[in-house]
This record gives sequence, structure tokens and C-alpha cells, in this order.
Amino acid sequence: MVLNAKPSQDFVPIKEVRDGIAVLKDNSMRGILLASSLNFALKSEDAQTAVISQFQNFLNSLDFSIQIFMESRHLDIRPYLALLEERYKAQTTELLKIQTREYIGFIKSFIEGTNIMTKTFFVVIPFTPPILQKTGSQSGLKGFLKKNRSETTESKMELFEENRSQLEQRMSVVEQGLIRSGVRVAKLGTEEIVELFYKLFNPGETEKPIKID
Repeated sequence: MVLNAKPSQDFVPIKEVRDGIAVLKDNSMRGILLASSLNFALKSEDAQTAVISQFQNFLNSLDFSIQIFMESRHLDIRPYLALLEERYKAQTTELLKIQTREYIGFIKSFIEGTNIMTKTFFVVIPFTPPILQKTGSQSGLKGFLKKNRSETTESKMELFEENRSQLEQRMSVVEQGLIRSGVRVAKLGTEEIVELFYKLFNPGETEKPIKID
């Protein structure tokens, strides 16, 4: 039995990532904000109540949907171990070399018996361009003219910029609301979005071995 395998791109709804915006195959757009965590348990009861109230007001003020996404991954400690190995080789004092080697051994034994995870939070803001539907011969003529206009590169650029402006207004609303709740945010650029989705669809890449002496 022969199966016709489909490329992984067929299962990814993204058409392109452009100017810090993910454009899906249905021409809708997604902007992504990186959000910081909040030490909620360490706050006083009054501070916790204020955060909850502010976040509730933020959610109630939205007239569009958002998606809060948490990425949980094993903490890759190998680059840190590689750095320690370089420091060990550069040591000229025998005592410091012994201490560095013992510290490396402690770190290795610690991570072998402990499942260390790192969590990253993202907020996804959508925007779907409106689709105008009209009836009658006049709408058919306008639709024909609009179709011809949309085929030009210049008009596509204008349409993209117009839709991106609408999306960025939404992102600004979300950003201000989160900041008022005590959450720091940063907009992902094109390279960051590409890297994020690459890691999501290729989780094994972070598990490739790094040679450590």
C-alpha cells in the first residue's frame, strides 16, 4: 500500500510572515506579543485584587477575540555547560579548576534528576479583512473592477498596509491593557515569528546533541 505523503507546509495555515505580521492562507492576519509572567503569589492580597480587577477590565474592554498561548519546553542547559567547560580550560589555578569541575558535575547530576521547564507566554491578536457582498449588475461591475484592481502589485501593497494598520491598532489596545495589569509585552518581529513557528513544528531541533567534553 502506497500512501501519498503531503508536505508539512500543507498543514500549516500560514501563507507568509511579512513585516512582523503572520498572514494566513485565508488572508486573515495575526500579530503576536511576547508577554512576561507575573509573581502573583508574592503580591499582597490588595495587590492581587487590583491585578485581577485591572485584567478583568481589560478583557471586558475588548471588542475582538485574543488567544493566550503558553509554550512549555525543557530548559536547555547545554550551552551553559559548554560555557563552563570553556571557563574550566581557561583556568590557570589548580584550585579553581577543581572547583569548576565539581560545579559542572553538580549541574549535570542535578539536571539528570530534575525536570526543569521554561515557560513563555504569547498573546495572539487576529484581524480578518471584511468581505463586502453586494447584489445586482452594478455590484457585478464594481466586483470586476475591484478584481482587476486587486491584481496589481500596488493595490495589494495598499490593501496590506490598510489591514496591517487595523491590526496594529488592536495590538496597541492589548499592549496598553496588559501594561496596566502589570504585564510587560514586546511585539515579535518577522524573524521572531518565523523562529517561533519553526520550533513549534520542529520540536526535535532543540534536542540535538551538543558535544561537551
